[in-house]
Amino acid sequence: MVVKPEDYYDEETFARLKAFADKQETPCLVVDKQTFTRQLDELMGCFPYAKTYYAIKANPMPELLEILRDRGCNFDVASRYELDKVLAQGVSGDRISFGNTIKKSRDIRYFYEKGVRLFATDSEADLRNIAKAAPGAKVFVRILTEGSQTADWPLSRKFGCQSDMALDLCIMARDLGLQPYGISFHVGSQQRDIGAWDSAIAKVKVIFERLKEEDGIELKMINMGGGFPGNYITRTNDLETYSAEITRFLKEDFGEELPEIILEPGRSLVANAGLLASEVVLISRKDRNGLHRWVYVDIGKFGGLIETMDEAIKYPVFVEKQGEEEEVILAGPTCDSADILYEDYKYELPLNLASGDRVYWFSTGAYTTTYSAVEFNGFPPLASYCI
Repeated sequence: MVVKPEDYYDEETFARLKAFADKQETPCLVVDKQTFTRQLDELMGCFPYAKTYYAIKANPMPELLEILRDRGCNFDVASRYELDKVLAQGVSGDRISFGNTIKKSRDIRYFYEKGVRLFATDSEADLRNIAKAAPGAKVFVRILTEGSQTADWPLSRKFGCQSDMALDLCIMARDLGLQPYGISFHVGSQQRDIGAWDSAIAKVKVIFERLKEEDGIELKMINMGGGFPGNYITRTNDLETYSAEITRFLKEDFGEELPEIILEPGRSLVANAGLLASEVVLISRKDRNGLHRWVYVDIGKFGGLIETMDEAIKYPVFVEKQGEEEEVILAGPTCDSADILYEDYKYELPLNLASGDRVYWFSTGAYTTTYSAVEFNGFPPLASYCI
């Protein structure tokens, strides 16, 4: 498959990102603020009725947080370390959600002391901790949803609870002096099946109705999480198509007067804004008659491309050299046998590719720097720049 830069970036953007990256040591990630801002504007335009809570786990670069702050966006935060990054940008606690259902009591208290009043939960133990450390706070209960396995980066059963338990937790929240505020779900990251939102929203509707009719609890909010895709090898529908269908699903179940809607985008905002530059370290074959070359590059699973695990996310790969191509196996530089990026899915690269040549990975702005190991084999974390 031939990867063309124009399929992922406009000509000016690609030239600017590449020119900057070519002046840096590899591997490095370059993130374009203009592209990020454009993606943000598109999302907010497609969902004008929703509040945006940026999932900063995707990429917490201060320059991006500044853009979001100035646009009036909110922040989905998973730890006190992420919280401190957001607070350092002058963001107040009322624009922050503690979206992690697995948290220490002292961290809940820390968030509460910093002015955060919105907390996710999915278990009785966590709910009781919130009641003690954040009295009177708003809570939303995360439910398990079917269909996340159709996402390129699917979710396990680690987060969320069944609908019946969600009902019990909302009642318990009220009895503990908390505000049962809403329900959340996540359909899986890089979710290309828009129908996954339909079934999840239908589940939420049942919970809303039962709590109101049977327990007098009126929930106010639906947190639809993230899941909107980036632009990788496997093509997806555009965001307008997602928004039109999801809006239709919401109105079919809730009518024209929607509850408060929260989105937690990460990948869809920043993935396409990133270009990662790497270098070929070595090219070899495993035997004289080997059908495939092994191309080793200086970026691997532990350097920021962990989402190649099980070859889940297939990044577009570009090289400047042209000529006859053949299928290759792409692997990282570390002395860990798991550090193979793509072995079953075969990329085609030119036969004249050589050590020292640069390899560019498109749509790498999300979940690369944040997944990069600290010092495996002594390699430093992935260098990143925002321009």
